[in-house]
Amino acid sequence: MGAGHANSGAADAGNRGSAGQMGTAPERKSPSELLTQNTKLSSNLDKLLPQGMTAQQACSGFKNLGECVAAIHVAHNLDIPFADLKNKVAGTGSESLGKAIQSLKPGVDANGELKRAKRQAKDDLASAS
Repeated sequence: MGAGHANSGAADAGNRGSAGQMGTAPERKSPSELLTQNTKLSSNLDKLLPQGMTAQQACSGFKNLGECVAAIHVAHNLDIPFADLKNKVAGTGSESLGKAIQSLKPGVDANGELKRAKRQAKDDLASAS
């Protein structure tokens, strides 16, 4: 039991080292880099964006891919110019997606639309992985 315990400790130490160095590397990729690798997701999102804008371009400047995909859906669902929405949520002095919905499309159920877009983003990310 002592030897087994020592081995599992060594394995844990090795795993911690891997997680600390190599395990976080994929998470640090930008949304644009992740979309370059995931052509299925990128292609699906391209259809929701203004003509001439790629998903990689759209997601440049976002903190994470989920946030970008949700913003793409909000813009598409509510017919909000994506550039305007992106400037609010990914630009200097950015605000939450919910607040951006309220200011760009007053009168809509911002919380409901946010939930809808997050659900769509979650579905997109799950089906494209």
